[in-house]
Amino acid sequence: MSRIGKKTIEIPAGVTVTNDNNHVTVKGPKGELSRTFNKDMVISIEENVITVSRPSDVKEHRALHGTTRAVLSNMVEGVSKGFERALELIGVGYRATKQGKKLVLSVGYSHPVEIEPEEGVEIEVPANTKIIVKGTDKERVGALAANIRDVRPPEPYKGKGIRYEGEFVRRKEGKTGK
Repeated sequence: MSRIGKKTIEIPAGVTVTNDNNHVTVKGPKGELSRTFNKDMVISIEENVITVSRPSDVKEHRALHGTTRAVLSNMVEGVSKGFERALELIGVGYRATKQGKKLVLSVGYSHPVEIEPEEGVEIEVPANTKIIVKGTDKERVGALAANIRDVRPPEPYKGKGIRYEGEFVRRKEGKTGK
């Protein structure tokens, strides 16, 4: 039995969950998310608890069991609390600004890099070297943060680049002159 899959999901106050033939819609104070899950998974909602069970121990069902439960849990958490991912810019002259909804990065290229967030995800720039990506969908927040990081990933010699907050960058020793 899947250790993650057999856990129940508590539905917090102010959140409503509806299941229509494994098309689950979750509504809460931060927004609304909906997703269609595999038809084999059994998703049941009783009072304030969601349980996910699998019909058999076939390899595919075992793989889907924990994944379905984790995605459902993230949907409930997203519409109630929301998700955020923080990034920091390290390097001389590296800075981020916000123009309207767009994020403009100056990270050592000959041109500024503009990133437009998709619907449901927002970007905040509290300082010119810090970026915060917020939203209800954990998958989309993480994907946008990864796209921002890919503009200038941290390099191992000086550590310059865009990194997640708290990320450890393994440093390498440079060339030795004789």
